[in-house]
Amino acid sequence: MNNYLDFKTNIDYIKLKEPAKIIKNGGIVVFPTETVYGIGVNGLNEKALKKLYEVKQRPLNKPISLLVNSIEMINQLTKNITKLEYALMKEFFPGPLTIILQKKDIVPDILTANSDTVGIRMPSNKVTLKLIEYAGVPIATPSANLSGKPTGTNFKDVIKDFDGKADYFIDGKISKTGTASTIVKVTNGIPHILRQGPITEEQIKNVYNKCYNITI
Repeated sequence: MNNYLDFKTNIDYIKLKEPAKIIKNGGIVVFPTETVYGIGVNGLNEKALKKLYEVKQRPLNKPISLLVNSIEMINQLTKNITKLEYALMKEFFPGPLTIILQKKDIVPDILTANSDTVGIRMPSNKVTLKLIEYAGVPIATPSANLSGKPTGTNFKDVIKDFDGKADYFIDGKISKTGTASTIVKVTNGIPHILRQGPITEEQIKNVYNKCYNITI
Protein backbone atom coordinates (compact mmCIF):
# COMPACT_ATOMS: atom_id res chain seq x y z
CA MET A 1 0.00 0.00 0.00
CA ASN A 2 1.31 3.46 -0.92
CA ASN A 3 1.37 6.18 1.72
CA TYR A 4 1.47 3.67 4.57
CA LEU A 5 3.44 3.96 7.80
CA ASP A 6 3.93 1.00 10.15
CA PHE A 7 4.10 2.26 13.74
CA LYS A 8 3.14 -1.00 15.46
CA THR A 9 6.66 -1.84 16.68
CA ASN A 10 9.16 0.72 15.40
CA ILE A 11 8.10 4.33 15.93
CA ASP A 12 10.13 7.07 14.26
CA TYR A 13 8.32 10.35 14.91
CA ILE A 14 10.22 12.21 12.19
CA LYS A 15 8.39 10.08 9.63
CA LEU A 16 5.15 11.77 10.72
CA LYS A 17 6.20 14.93 8.92
CA GLU A 18 4.97 13.48 5.61
CA PRO A 19 1.38 12.70 6.71
CA ALA A 20 1.35 15.95 8.72
CA LYS A 21 2.13 17.87 5.52
CA ILE A 22 -0.71 16.02 3.78
CA ILE A 23 -3.11 17.12 6.53
CA LYS A 24 -1.92 20.72 6.45
CA ASN A 25 -2.41 20.81 2.67
CA GLY A 26 -5.97 19.48 2.77
CA GLY A 27 -5.53 15.71 2.57
CA ILE A 28 -7.06 12.91 4.66
CA VAL A 29 -5.02 10.75 7.05
CA VAL A 30 -6.01 7.73 9.15
CA PHE A 31 -4.10 7.42 12.42
CA PRO A 32 -4.29 5.81 15.88
CA THR A 33 -5.29 7.58 19.08
CA GLU A 34 -5.53 6.20 22.61
CA THR A 35 -9.28 5.73 22.21
CA VAL A 36 -10.00 4.57 18.64
CA TYR A 37 -8.54 5.06 15.18
CA GLY A 38 -9.29 8.49 13.79
CA ILE A 39 -9.61 9.86 10.28
CA GLY A 40 -8.52 13.46 10.15
CA VAL A 41 -8.08 16.60 8.09
CA ASN A 42 -7.00 20.20 8.61
CA GLY A 43 -9.74 21.47 10.91
CA LEU A 44 -9.49 25.00 9.48
CA ASN A 45 -9.79 23.96 5.82
CA GLU A 46 -13.43 24.01 4.70
CA LYS A 47 -12.74 22.13 1.46
CA ALA A 48 -10.96 19.33 3.36
CA LEU A 49 -13.82 19.16 5.85
CA LYS A 50 -16.38 18.74 3.06
CA LYS A 51 -14.30 15.87 1.68
CA LEU A 52 -14.10 14.27 5.13
CA TYR A 53 -17.89 14.33 5.51
CA GLU A 54 -18.24 12.71 2.09
CA VAL A 55 -15.67 9.97 2.76
CA LYS A 56 -17.20 9.19 6.17
CA GLN A 57 -20.72 9.34 4.71
CA ARG A 58 -21.43 11.52 7.70
CA PRO A 59 -24.53 13.76 7.80
CA LEU A 60 -23.63 17.46 7.74
CA ASN A 61 -25.76 18.02 10.86
CA LYS A 62 -23.32 15.96 12.95
CA PRO A 63 -20.44 18.15 14.22
CA ILE A 64 -16.82 16.95 14.22
CA SER A 65 -14.43 17.62 17.10
CA LEU A 66 -10.94 19.09 16.87
CA LEU A 67 -7.78 17.44 18.20
CA VAL A 68 -5.23 19.89 19.61
CA ASN A 69 -1.85 19.62 21.31
CA SER A 70 -1.74 22.66 23.60
CA ILE A 71 -3.76 25.12 25.64
CA GLU A 72 -2.36 27.85 23.36
CA MET A 73 -4.04 26.19 20.37
CA ILE A 74 -7.30 25.90 22.32
CA ASN A 75 -7.18 29.63 23.09
CA GLN A 76 -6.70 30.36 19.37
CA LEU A 77 -9.84 28.38 18.51
CA THR A 78 -12.23 29.13 21.38
CA LYS A 79 -13.36 31.97 23.66
CA ASN A 80 -15.01 32.75 26.99
CA ILE A 81 -13.53 29.67 28.65
CA THR A 82 -14.74 29.42 32.24
CA LYS A 83 -12.87 28.49 35.40
CA LEU A 84 -14.55 25.07 35.46
CA GLU A 85 -13.78 24.39 31.79
CA TYR A 86 -10.11 25.18 32.40
CA ALA A 87 -10.18 22.94 35.47
CA LEU A 88 -11.62 20.04 33.46
CA MET A 89 -8.96 20.46 30.78
CA LYS A 90 -6.20 20.68 33.38
CA GLU A 91 -7.41 17.44 34.98
CA PHE A 92 -8.12 15.34 31.89
CA PHE A 93 -5.95 16.77 29.08
CA PRO A 94 -4.24 15.02 27.49
CA GLY A 95 -6.71 12.14 27.63
CA PRO A 96 -10.07 10.72 26.52
CA LEU A 97 -12.20 13.81 27.21
CA THR A 98 -13.88 16.04 24.62
CA ILE A 99 -15.09 19.35 25.99
CA ILE A 100 -17.59 21.59 24.21
CA LEU A 101 -16.44 25.24 24.10
CA GLN A 102 -17.54 28.45 22.40
CA LYS A 103 -15.79 28.72 19.06
CA LYS A 104 -14.09 31.69 17.45
CA ASP A 105 -14.80 32.67 13.84
CA ILE A 106 -11.59 30.93 12.70
CA VAL A 107 -13.40 27.59 13.15
CA PRO A 108 -15.45 26.78 9.99
CA ASP A 109 -19.21 26.50 10.45
CA ILE A 110 -19.32 23.20 8.52
CA LEU A 111 -17.26 21.61 11.31
CA THR A 112 -19.82 22.56 13.97
CA ALA A 113 -23.03 22.11 11.95
CA ASN A 114 -23.46 25.91 12.17
CA SER A 115 -23.34 25.83 15.96
CA ASP A 116 -21.40 28.43 17.95
CA THR A 117 -19.63 25.69 19.92
CA VAL A 118 -16.93 23.16 19.04
CA GLY A 119 -15.70 19.93 20.61
CA ILE A 120 -12.04 20.04 21.70
CA ARG A 121 -9.84 17.10 22.71
CA MET A 122 -6.16 16.81 23.52
CA PRO A 123 -5.18 13.15 22.97
CA SER A 124 -2.54 11.40 25.06
CA ASN A 125 -1.30 9.28 22.15
CA LYS A 126 2.20 10.57 21.31
CA VAL A 127 1.82 9.75 17.62
CA THR A 128 -1.30 11.89 17.43
CA LEU A 129 0.27 14.76 19.37
CA LYS A 130 3.33 14.77 17.10
CA LEU A 131 1.09 14.69 14.03
CA ILE A 132 -0.72 17.81 15.28
CA GLU A 133 2.59 19.49 16.14
CA TYR A 134 4.08 18.88 12.70
CA ALA A 135 0.87 19.86 10.90
CA GLY A 136 0.67 23.07 12.89
CA VAL A 137 -3.13 23.03 12.76
CA PRO A 138 -5.94 21.42 14.78
CA ILE A 139 -7.03 18.14 13.22
CA ALA A 140 -10.74 17.53 12.69
CA THR A 141 -11.05 13.88 13.66
CA PRO A 142 -14.11 11.65 13.90
CA SER A 143 -13.59 7.92 14.47
CA ALA A 144 -12.31 6.00 11.45
CA ASN A 145 -15.47 4.16 10.47
CA LEU A 146 -18.25 4.76 7.99
CA SER A 147 -21.23 6.43 9.66
CA GLY A 148 -23.47 3.84 11.26
CA LYS A 149 -20.77 1.18 11.43
CA PRO A 150 -18.89 0.06 14.59
CA THR A 151 -16.12 2.37 15.81
CA GLY A 152 -12.70 1.56 14.34
CA THR A 153 -10.28 0.07 16.86
CA ASN A 154 -8.46 -2.37 14.56
CA PHE A 155 -6.40 -1.22 11.59
CA LYS A 156 -7.56 -4.08 9.34
CA ASP A 157 -11.17 -3.02 9.82
CA VAL A 158 -10.31 0.61 9.12
CA ILE A 159 -8.57 -0.30 5.86
CA LYS A 160 -11.71 -2.01 4.60
CA ASP A 161 -13.64 1.24 4.91
CA PHE A 162 -11.09 3.76 3.67
CA ASP A 163 -8.58 2.13 1.32
CA GLY A 164 -8.55 4.32 -1.78
CA LYS A 165 -10.39 7.14 0.02
CA ALA A 166 -7.82 8.39 2.54
CA ASP A 167 -4.48 9.81 1.36
CA TYR A 168 -2.30 8.26 4.08
CA PHE A 169 -2.53 5.53 6.72
CA ILE A 170 -0.62 5.19 9.98
CA ASP A 171 -0.83 1.67 11.40
CA GLY A 172 -0.48 1.68 15.19
CA LYS A 173 -1.33 -0.73 17.95
CA ILE A 174 -4.95 -1.51 18.82
CA SER A 175 -6.27 1.39 20.88
CA LYS A 176 -5.94 1.19 24.65
CA THR A 177 -9.56 1.88 25.54
CA GLY A 178 -11.47 0.90 22.41
CA THR A 179 -14.10 3.41 23.52
CA ALA A 180 -14.72 6.90 22.17
CA SER A 181 -14.00 9.82 24.49
CA THR A 182 -16.35 11.17 27.12
CA ILE A 183 -18.03 14.35 25.87
CA VAL A 184 -18.83 17.03 28.43
CA LYS A 185 -20.47 20.43 28.13
CA VAL A 186 -20.69 23.04 30.87
CA THR A 187 -24.05 24.85 30.88
CA ASN A 188 -24.81 27.55 33.45
CA GLY A 189 -21.80 26.42 35.44
CA ILE A 190 -22.89 22.77 35.59
CA PRO A 191 -21.04 20.00 33.69
CA HIS A 192 -23.24 17.66 31.65
CA ILE A 193 -22.03 14.43 30.06
CA LEU A 194 -23.30 14.25 26.47
CA ARG A 195 -21.61 10.92 25.71
CA GLN A 196 -20.26 8.49 28.28
CA GLY A 197 -16.72 7.29 27.67
CA PRO A 198 -13.66 6.32 29.74
CA ILE A 199 -13.97 9.35 32.04
CA THR A 200 -16.84 8.85 34.45
CA GLU A 201 -19.53 11.14 35.86
CA GLU A 202 -17.94 10.77 39.30
CA GLN A 203 -14.58 11.99 38.00
CA ILE A 204 -16.27 15.01 36.41
CA LYS A 205 -18.12 15.78 39.65
CA ASN A 206 -14.86 15.59 41.62
CA VAL A 207 -13.34 18.30 39.44
CA TYR A 208 -16.48 20.42 39.87
CA ASN A 209 -16.29 20.06 43.65
CA LYS A 210 -12.59 20.96 43.75
CA CYS A 211 -13.11 23.92 41.44
CA TYR A 212 -15.73 25.44 43.71
CA ASN A 213 -14.28 24.14 47.00
CA ILE A 214 -17.31 21.97 47.69
CA THR A 215 -16.97 19.20 50.22
CA ILE A 216 -19.49 16.39 50.60
